[in-house]
Amino acid sequence: MEERVSISISEGVADVRLVRADKMNALDQAMFEALVAATDRLSKDKSVRAVVLSGEGRAFCAGLDMGRFAAMKEKGGNGIPGGENRDLTVRTHGQANFPQQAVWGWRQLPVPVIAAVHGVAFGGGFQLALGADMRFLSADARMSVMEIKWGLVPDMAGTPILASLVRDDILRDLTYTGRIFSAQEAMTYGLATRICDDPRAAALEVAREIAGKSPDAIRAAKRLLNNLSVDPGPALLAESVEQQKLIGSPNQTEAVRSNLEKRAAKYAD
Repeated sequence: MEERVSISISEGVADVRLVRADKMNALDQAMFEALVAATDRLSKDKSVRAVVLSGEGRAFCAGLDMGRFAAMKEKGGNGIPGGENRDLTVRTHGQANFPQQAVWGWRQLPVPVIAAVHGVAFGGGFQLALGADMRFLSADARMSVMEIKWGLVPDMAGTPILASLVRDDILRDLTYTGRIFSAQEAMTYGLATRICDDPRAAALEVAREIAGKSPDAIRAAKRLLNNLSVDPGPALLAESVEQQKLIGSPNQTEAVRSNLEKRAAKYAD
């Protein structure tokens, strides 16, 4: 896990960092596994009262590793741990499947999580930020629901979380176009909690403030706030069903190939 995600705990605050800086913290098999392992570990640590999630280097998380898309181009793999052999509809972690748990696990943690976002948070990286209770962004941060670029749909718990944060038409705009939007736009849409000069420092400061409150009350508050959401189970399963139908289909493969080959796509009707 340490090769992809580092965890240090001090005075009740878990400082969690994605440490694949040379690849802009892109999501490869090891990163998926490390994120799931991190949430599993933190969920069992009673000393943790708040969590800050951030990325080292130039970005929070650039999304799915390009090597996974290259594999899709060649043989239609699904780009996640387990490749073609993984059935996305199988629930491996309660209501979530394995890749969804890399995001949903942060939502499930019994304590507040603050994502400190700088650089880019694209595709799966954007969904990872959504798993946090709050998102602190640098002024130059950029985000995107980028799955449509690759002929896919968001399938890492992004849709049920987004539905609770933004207007329906904004959600559709971002999902259908995959356009990149700024930190200022994210604030307008309801996707950013704060814009900060140093998001990680600000997040750690707020996390320490939270850690100084009654842990019983903080955990009770998160349970209450999580229960305000509509049951995510059907949405999480629907993500997996739709994604599984798309992966490896002719038009999805063409989306990947055209992007990697830097040419206009030729989709079949």
